[in-house]
Amino acid sequence: MKPEIHPDYHNITVKMTDGTSYETRSTWGAEGDVMTLDIDPVSHPAWTGVHRLIDSGGQLAKFNKRFEGFGLE
Repeated sequence: MKPEIHPDYHNITVKMTDGTSYETRSTWGAEGDVMTLDIDPVSHPAWTGVHRLIDSGGQLAKFNKRFEGFGLE
């Protein structure tokens, strides 16, 4: 392998949405940084099976307002 072309791996802490955390090696950030997750396997519907509507940036509200007269709930 070619020398000096590989990324620098270092230890970071990943903080989950429920407050738990773990340490892993990554190329993200700098040594000792904390990555705080907004969505993780504890809260994401793909893993939990519970589907919630998350309104990011008001898109869901805009859709509901546009189509409120159609009688859809």
